[in-house]
Amino acid sequence: MMNKFLDGKRILITGGTGSMGKTLVRRILSGERGVPQKVIVFSRDEGKHHQMRLDYLHKTVSTEEITYNNFRNLLEFRVGDVRNYDDVLLACQNVDIVINAAALKQVPSCEYFPFQAIQTNCIGAENIVKAITMNKLPVEKVVGISTDKAAKPVNVMGMTKALQERIFTTANVLNKETSFMCVRYGNVLASRGSVIPLFHEQIKSGGPVTLTDPTMTRFLLSLDDAVDTVFAVLENGRPGDTFVPCAPSTTVENLAKALIGDKNIEMKVTGVRPGEKMHEIMISEEELHHCRREGNYYAIESMLPEVGTGAGNKTELSKEYSSEDDVMALEETMALLNKHNLLNLEGNNTELLR
Repeated sequence: MMNKFLDGKRILITGGTGSMGKTLVRRILSGERGVPQKVIVFSRDEGKHHQMRLDYLHKTVSTEEITYNNFRNLLEFRVGDVRNYDDVLLACQNVDIVINAAALKQVPSCEYFPFQAIQTNCIGAENIVKAITMNKLPVEKVVGISTDKAAKPVNVMGMTKALQERIFTTANVLNKETSFMCVRYGNVLASRGSVIPLFHEQIKSGGPVTLTDPTMTRFLLSLDDAVDTVFAVLENGRPGDTFVPCAPSTTVENLAKALIGDKNIEMKVTGVRPGEKMHEIMISEEELHHCRREGNYYAIESMLPEVGTGAGNKTELSKEYSSEDDVMALEETMALLNKHNLLNLEGNNTELLR
């Protein structure tokens, strides 16, 4: 039986109208981990707020029917920007759990506009820490959603996410009342702006399907796998932990071939984009020394002695955890995509592209 650790909790999700945010809301409202008292969807995109509100209008979630009466509902929508301290401070009032899914996550965009990435990914995280710590808000747990690109970062997006991890995990030094933790994972299957929707659109248009480099490898998780990682750190994480899921990986070429199938579509190699890695790393060699195993996850502990437990390396990892290590064959890649109904994006899966 699942632990109902969200029962009666008030949960704030920043960036709650994005692909990850919407999946979090759906899973939390299902009641699988307990029926929450309130779920606040915080985002600066009023158009997505409106669409999401309509999606839930007159639906019954966790035994309560959602109506348009916004602030009296189990599900509440708030327009605001994580970059704005006052917006964050107001949103963090009377909540038990904060999940920070607000992010600039496109590698090329962050390369060309690095300070924009800093404002959202770093200053946004600091605003959450500052609002809770300086005002002594009784928030129990904060989870920052990070990326594999934060491990040994070579691009702006990864650098800002690495700093976000440190902003959150280090917050445990000065705030002993709130547990600040993170999750780190690779590409999310079919999330908005990711490679699968791009390949599907290129296939639909008759090609070519553009590959940066055929041998490039990427970890692959579903949105539900990503949410499971958040649930895992909320249930079992310690202050300063960063949870990393054990995830499959594949080459970009196999991903494209699986989606193309028997269609007569050309593949075209365009070259590695600015800031891209050939292989993704979820746990670096330096992090192995303060990493432990938690079921189907690795938990990277803070390197700070005031935060980490000093448990040492209790994993079976002897080298960095890379997408190059155990790459799926084409047939396995096809099976994974088929399992998640992604070989042909139709029906409910088109929701992910909004």
